[in-house]
Amino acid sequence: MRAVDVQGVSFTYDDGTEALAGIDFRVEEGEFVAVLGSNGSGKTTLIQLLVGLLKAKSGRIAIGGREIGSLTAEELYQRVGLVFQNPNDQLFAATVEEDCAFGPRNLNLPEAEVQRRVTESLAAVAALPLRERAIHHLSFGEQKRVSLAGVLAMRPAVLILDEPTAGLDPAGEAQMMQLLKKLNREERMTVILATHSVDMLPLFANRIYVLDRGRVLQQGPSEEIFCHQEMIVRAKLRLPYVSRLMYEMKRHDGVPIDGLPLTIGEARAQLLELIPKEMILPGIEEIGP
Repeated sequence: MRAVDVQGVSFTYDDGTEALAGIDFRVEEGEFVAVLGSNGSGKTTLIQLLVGLLKAKSGRIAIGGREIGSLTAEELYQRVGLVFQNPNDQLFAATVEEDCAFGPRNLNLPEAEVQRRVTESLAAVAALPLRERAIHHLSFGEQKRVSLAGVLAMRPAVLILDEPTAGLDPAGEAQMMQLLKKLNREERMTVILATHSVDMLPLFANRIYVLDRGRVLQQGPSEEIFCHQEMIVRAKLRLPYVSRLMYEMKRHDGVPIDGLPLTIGEARAQLLELIPKEMILPGIEEIGP
């Protein structure tokens, strides 16, 4: 069964702005899919449609095989959860525990089950020590993780995140992406990530959808998406930094690179193949990326 199935969906805002124009978007159970696009590409509109915050003007949206219009709010929020870009749009309770418990309590679950979910969700995002903390005493990175925990407490099958690394420092960005990878790989949670940041996607996403002005320009695995430089430019995006360096070396310097490496490890492996063996220090091939 498909986790998400979007067919021919269009959406136009009341001011006449066409945000989506007949797009198709499909995610299989257990996939990690990125929706990549610049500001105004339609990615935020798409995820708001997937969680019922907006209603499509035409087309079909199904979550877990059920038409979204046939689901009650309670059913929908147990199937799909959204983590907003800004935690201030999501966190509202006085303490971390109260915020994480809000959703499960509204499902009328026994208090013991509510507390168990709070504990498990906070542990999943490495935030259990924050349980008794006041929300306004949290750092921005901690607020991001607690926002995620509150959604996880609802046990959704599909987790959707809007720019989850926005505003984080490099360490916080890496921590957030590793958390999402763990949820996807170990817990088998379906993850949909809307972003315009390209550098970490090759390490995490199974597939990428590139949006531009409400249309899907291309979809596929990272190695297919980032080999199309003209399409990336058209979408007002850029190559990952490693790929851009190798692209420039290939175009301007004639370095015989096969394809475009997407990670430091891939680039290192290709460059080592071009260096005469006698110039390589003994054992250097075994050094990690």
